[in-house]
Amino acid sequence: MAKEPKSGLKVDEDLIRKLAGLLDETGLGEIEIEEGDSKIRVSRGGTSVVAAAPAPMAAPAAAPAAAAPAGEDLSSHPGAVASPMVGVCYLSPDPKSEPFCTEGDTVKEGDTLLLIEAMKVFNPIAALKSGTVKRILVSDGTPVEFGEPLVIIE
Repeated sequence: MAKEPKSGLKVDEDLIRKLAGLLDETGLGEIEIEEGDSKIRVSRGGTSVVAAAPAPMAAPAAAPAAAAPAGEDLSSHPGAVASPMVGVCYLSPDPKSEPFCTEGDTVKEGDTLLLIEAMKVFNPIAALKSGTVKRILVSDGTPVEFGEPLVIIE
């Protein structure tokens, strides 16, 4: 049964309940469906950053830069994208795919830079501003800490 709040937005509560049930059945952290101009995303609790899916990249994957040299603190860099949680970092959506971004890529605010898996939920980490990816400070499959700088965008 679709309800129409004062904003004019039609909400299909039955569909949302079915999708929530699918989350429980499958163990997924999030389900999103899109039909025409309508889009519904149901997500299990926890912190999640919403970002548009990036366009496929044709550039070859570049190896991420080595960690910052000893003594270099990039956490206060104005273009640093810090980890919002503890988890495992992944640079691509799956092992066979190209990375979300590589050093030298131009990104827009909101573009997905990488994923952090926390409690079996893959959380997209988005660019906080538009610019050029100057450094990728993490490697694929490595653990990250809360507040750890992941990417530098200038």
